[in-house]
Amino acid sequence: MLPPVIKDPSLHKFDDRTELLAHRIFEYVLDRIRMSPAPLDGPRTPAELTAATGKMITSYGLGYDETFRLFKDVLAPACISSDHPRYLSFVPTAPSEAATLFDLVVSASSIYGDWWVEGAGAIHAENETLRWLAGLAGFPEGAGGTFISGGTLGNLAALTTARQHWRTHHGRGLPLAIAAAPSAHSSVRLAAMVLDVDVITVAGDERGRLTGPALLAALDAVTDRQVFAVVASGGATNAGIVDDLAGAAHICTDRDLWLHVDAAYGGAALASTIGRPLFAGIEGADSFVVDPHKWLFSPFDCAALVYRQPGIARGALTQHAEYLETLETNYEWNPSDFAVHMTRRVRGLPLWFSLASHGTDAYDRAISHSILLAKEAARMIEATAGLELLMEPELSVVLFRKVGWTPEQYQTWSDELLASGLAFVVPTVYNGETVLRFCFVNPLTTSDDVQLILDELA
Repeated sequence: MLPPVIKDPSLHKFDDRTELLAHRIFEYVLDRIRMSPAPLDGPRTPAELTAATGKMITSYGLGYDETFRLFKDVLAPACISSDHPRYLSFVPTAPSEAATLFDLVVSASSIYGDWWVEGAGAIHAENETLRWLAGLAGFPEGAGGTFISGGTLGNLAALTTARQHWRTHHGRGLPLAIAAAPSAHSSVRLAAMVLDVDVITVAGDERGRLTGPALLAALDAVTDRQVFAVVASGGATNAGIVDDLAGAAHICTDRDLWLHVDAAYGGAALASTIGRPLFAGIEGADSFVVDPHKWLFSPFDCAALVYRQPGIARGALTQHAEYLETLETNYEWNPSDFAVHMTRRVRGLPLWFSLASHGTDAYDRAISHSILLAKEAARMIEATAGLELLMEPELSVVLFRKVGWTPEQYQTWSDELLASGLAFVVPTVYNGETVLRFCFVNPLTTSDDVQLILDELA
C-alpha cells in the first residue's frame, strides 16, 4: 500500500511572512544599488564563516528572518563587491541600475529561454540585442546566436561548431587542431582539451598580438595535424590587446578555416566610437563572443555568442530526442540550438532593458570613458617616481611595474590595500615578470580613484 500524500504548501505560499520578506529584500536591493560606492568588503576563512553562521541547512529551517540576516550581515560582507569603482582586478563588473532591477523581473517571471514556443517574446528581445552586437561587428543581416553564461562556454560552443563544420566538409583525416596566440584566454585551451584537439601556438609580436604573418608561418609549419579553426583575441584579458583581426580573417578565408574571435572582455569596445577601429577585420570572422557582464553593464552571468551563419551552429549543436520532435519542426528561433546547453534563463533581457531604456549613445559614452581613463592613468604612472608603464594601453587595461619590487612585495601591498578597504588591485604576470594591472570598466571610476591607489605606491 502506498503511503499517503503529504501536502506541504509552505514552499509555495504567499502569506504575510512572504510579504514581509519581499519588502525586506526590495529594501535591501534599493539600499544596495543606492550605495556609492558599495562597500568593498573582503573574504573570510571557512573557519571564520562557520563560526559566524553555525549550521545553516537543517531539517526544521531557520526561517526567513534569520536566513536573510545571515546573508546580509555575514555572507555578503565576506564577498568583494566587483562593482566598486576601485575594484580594478581581473575584469570587474558594473551593471547599470536598470539592468540590475530588471534581473529581478527575469527571475520572477519564470520564462524558459530555450525554445521559441515557450519564450517567444523574451527571445525576440534578446535577438534584437544580438543583432545590434552583430551589426557593430559588421556581420550580415542573418547573423545571430544566443546568450549563455560566459565566454568559456561561448568559446567551447563556437569551436565545437567549427569542428563539426570541418568534418562535414572534409571528413576525418589528420588529427585536428586549433591555432591561437599565447595571450589567448585559458578557456580556449580548456575547450581544446574538452574537444580532444591540439593547440598550435602562434608566436605573438612585441605586444603579444597574433598577426597575419605569424599565423601564416605557424600554419605552414604544421604537417602532422589539420588546423580547422583559429582563435583571435578581441582584447586579451591580461593586457587588453586586440589581435590583428584583419590579417587573421584574410588567411582564414584563403584557407577555408573557421575564425572565432574571443572578445569576452574587449568586445564591448565595439560600441565605442573610439574603440571600434581597433577591431577592423572582425567582420571577416565566423563567430565571436562578448560578455555583457564585463563591460556592457549587465549583471552576472551573461555572454553573447554570435555566428555569421547561425544555421551552421544549428546543424552542429541541435539536440534530438523524442520529446523534442515538435520543437525541431515547429520553431522560429530556439536558443538551445546555438550552444552546448539546453535549460536557460533569458539572461540577455537585463542588457536589452538597459540598452533599450538608455540608448546606444549612452553606452558609447560609458565605454569610451574607461578607454580614455586608461590613457590618463598611463600618463599618471609615467609621472610617478618609481613606477614604469609597460606598454601604451589599447582598451582599458594598464600594465605597470614598481621598480625593484619582488612578487612577495606586490602581493603584500595588494593584501594590505584590500584590508584597508581602499581598493582591490592584484598583481599579474606579464612576460614572466610580476607586475601590477588596472582594468577599468566602471564609468564611476575616476582619475581621483587612480591617484589614491598610486599614492599608496609612493
